[in-house]
Amino acid sequence: MLYLSTRGHPDRKHFCDILLEGLAPDGGLYLPEHYPQIDGPALARLRTAYHEQGYAELAFQILSLYIDDIPPADLRALCAKTYTAEVFGTGEIVPLRHLEEGLWLEALSNGPTLAFKDMAMQLLGNLFEYELKRRGEQLNILGATSGDTGSAAEYAMRGKEGVRVFMTSPHGRMSAFQQAQMFSLQDENIHNIAIEGVFDDCQDIVKAVSNDLEFKRKYKIGTVNSINWARLLAQVVYYFAGYIQATEPKAPTLGTGVSSLPPEGVQTALGRPGGGLSSAQKVSFTVPSGNFGNVCAGHVARMMGLPIEQLVVATNENDVLDEFFRTGVYRVRGSADTHETSSPSMDISKASNFERFVFDLLGRDGARTQALFGAALSKDGRFDLSQDPAFPEAAARYGFVSGKSVHADRLATIRDTFQRFGVTIDTHTADGVKVARAHRQEAVPMIVLETALPIKFAETIIEALGQAPERPAKFAGIEDLPKRVQVMPADVAQVKAYIQRHCD
Repeated sequence: MLYLSTRGHPDRKHFCDILLEGLAPDGGLYLPEHYPQIDGPALARLRTAYHEQGYAELAFQILSLYIDDIPPADLRALCAKTYTAEVFGTGEIVPLRHLEEGLWLEALSNGPTLAFKDMAMQLLGNLFEYELKRRGEQLNILGATSGDTGSAAEYAMRGKEGVRVFMTSPHGRMSAFQQAQMFSLQDENIHNIAIEGVFDDCQDIVKAVSNDLEFKRKYKIGTVNSINWARLLAQVVYYFAGYIQATEPKAPTLGTGVSSLPPEGVQTALGRPGGGLSSAQKVSFTVPSGNFGNVCAGHVARMMGLPIEQLVVATNENDVLDEFFRTGVYRVRGSADTHETSSPSMDISKASNFERFVFDLLGRDGARTQALFGAALSKDGRFDLSQDPAFPEAAARYGFVSGKSVHADRLATIRDTFQRFGVTIDTHTADGVKVARAHRQEAVPMIVLETALPIKFAETIIEALGQAPERPAKFAGIEDLPKRVQVMPADVAQVKAYIQRHCD
């Protein structure tokens, strides 16, 4: 399996090369030359592997389709080391639970930092350590976070041999809990940089540094944002796990994740006790999304042949993606026009991973993708595909639809879900549930990907419910711990200088 750039660079690379590289030399994102196909018998084998050997084996089976430069025994061991009950709090790893007629939640927040980013980041940390040791090299990770990527990366990389982390975040724009998770870490290989700006400023800095090939090579700069294909690939696995659970002849067992439902709430995915599904049964997924990484993994799963009817993109007030799927116009916003919301991890107005989907939408035309994401966005801050024959294919062929949720919707959805089902959901998951309800189709299970535990956004939960969400004991008093963080302006040169000082 070889990988190519979305912007047409002629080089083809193996997985472990792009694992450590991040962006392609032309500024594009890496994708496989082709998507391996999963037919009915192959899907049945994955179902058996999941049931008999668990999530780690399912991950190995899927990842091995894309990774041929790590010996299979080593890759299987890395998956087994990553996806354990000790790390994720439950042997089920991503338990599915019924919420209401036709609607399910897939719990992705059982990991160390209580957010779905752990699902990929824990594996990425182990992959980095493995490959760097094999090569005898060091890696300096430069990342950007709007909230959860940072803590997930830092918890995954802390103490890892051969790895330093330089994580940028928007100063004052994350929840107090999110800031405390990151800034309280005292590990010498972890560096937090709070940028005076918004997430998009942080993301622009990461891309600018990555595009400085001389600096990137000298200081061995890598990425953990979802521009790194390895991270997105790891996320593909839980789409398969969710599908397998939703299409069982009997309801999945409720796990020990964010919340549980009373026995009388348990139904099959079709909403009737005992009603089995055929192997060809389709499901839909709703994904709260700002940077398009999480839902792009669903796109990859669907391209592989997983029977997904719709991929529903749920945005907050920063509705760049919703605007595109409704109108065909992709229009990025500047810092001043990026709203600060109660689902802050989605306060993003430049969706980096969107380039991967547009590359596929345009028939994998690297020159056109370069023109859109290079020249057009740099010059005009937008591009318009509304009159392009490819645009209707976004929904018709690729299954994408979208919707928007605002603060009042979040409060109402959190309150309604708690009052009717005794389940507390976080603000981003609430965006997903609100939008999912508008796109449900009869006889097609709708799975909402949970993004984080409610404690990470306690202020809004208190506003909605009048009470604080449950706090895991290990995070008691985290906001009061000493913090290590460097505040600096949104200046590429200053970030480079900081990296140099800590590497030379």
